[in-house]
Amino acid sequence: MDVDYDFHIESPPDALKALFKARRLEAEPAYRSGVWRFHELLPFLPDLSRVVTLFEGNTPIYEAPLSSEYSGISALRFKHQGLNPTGSFKDNGMTTGVTVARQTGASAVACASTGNTSASMAAYAARAGLQSIVFVPAGRISHGKLAQALEYGARVIELDGSFDDAMRIVRELAVETGLYLLNSVNPFRLEGQKTIIIEMLEQLDWAVPDWIVLPGGNLGNCAAFGKALHELATLGFIERMPRLAVVQAKGAAPFYKLYKSSDREELVPVSHPATLATAIRIGNPVSWTKALRSIEWTNGVVEQVSENEIADAKAVIGRDGIGCEPASAVTLAGTKQLVSSRIIDRDETVVCVLTGNLLKDPAYTIDYHSRKLRLETAEGEKMILVTRANAPERLPADKDAVRRHLKL
Repeated sequence: MDVDYDFHIESPPDALKALFKARRLEAEPAYRSGVWRFHELLPFLPDLSRVVTLFEGNTPIYEAPLSSEYSGISALRFKHQGLNPTGSFKDNGMTTGVTVARQTGASAVACASTGNTSASMAAYAARAGLQSIVFVPAGRISHGKLAQALEYGARVIELDGSFDDAMRIVRELAVETGLYLLNSVNPFRLEGQKTIIIEMLEQLDWAVPDWIVLPGGNLGNCAAFGKALHELATLGFIERMPRLAVVQAKGAAPFYKLYKSSDREELVPVSHPATLATAIRIGNPVSWTKALRSIEWTNGVVEQVSENEIADAKAVIGRDGIGCEPASAVTLAGTKQLVSSRIIDRDETVVCVLTGNLLKDPAYTIDYHSRKLRLETAEGEKMILVTRANAPERLPADKDAVRRHLKL
């Protein structure tokens, strides 16, 4: 389902752009949110006093010279959604989704999650006074994300299966019971995620980049980004649309395979998705039809990258002083690959969306720099080759030994 508006916007786009900017200084609590200050572009809630917000959005765009050089282009920037209240882009969608849940009288909300959705939903449900129930694949969620869901009071159900098993069960339960489903199949969640694009363009002074590169997991962001760009172009906010590039991990790339196939009518799920980028370890993404529509609207592309490429790209991003979780790093790895294959020109402007915070999965980072990254696959365990490790240096607790080692 889509939220489809018959927009009745009396002000011209330039006047609304000025209004959006001016609201940053207003006392209205909803306008402190980087989602709700754009509410003319998501007008499903006329009464802003009912908003459930943690003042999400308002995330920065960073220049990244080392990452630009690594990718082979001169104008690469990162839009860092990992600096949201719970550390991921999910907050942009959860403020709208939970607001609608409370408005409809739901008593409990639910989701299947690889970690970020559960953390965000649990926090916003707590703010709204709603019970939250999250279904996660047992042993396949990082402690950084699991800790958030527990801390915010969610009932955490660990299932012996994959994320796709959890998604199937929670969707069936939502139909059969009173649970309000808050995965990206919920169209109101995508309305909040649209504002990532709106805010990005505002920060760029409405100068449209040539490319927006994003990770592909359950594909809610791709669906939301395309919808945002389509509406902005239709309403006259932008004169052209950037191209979207969705990047998946090779071990969990059903959307890439669909994009490359001659028949795009049906996505074939990956039965055993395998990647250390747990946020996108999804074999049967629920938003693929809307995501495909976004690719078609924007003349976009879909790419896949290896575990080694993800790991090294993440380390490069870190050397720019910008931390992110593994799934975010597919954007830099994918950009580098698309430049090498001459799909992205070296002179084009690129904004990569980092979807999650570095501290979401600290074990990955430690294992990378300690050269201990391992991936469990159906064929067995595979060591991940790393080329940019920054290993700890162990010394005796002796000042002179430290001085000699550091050559001080």
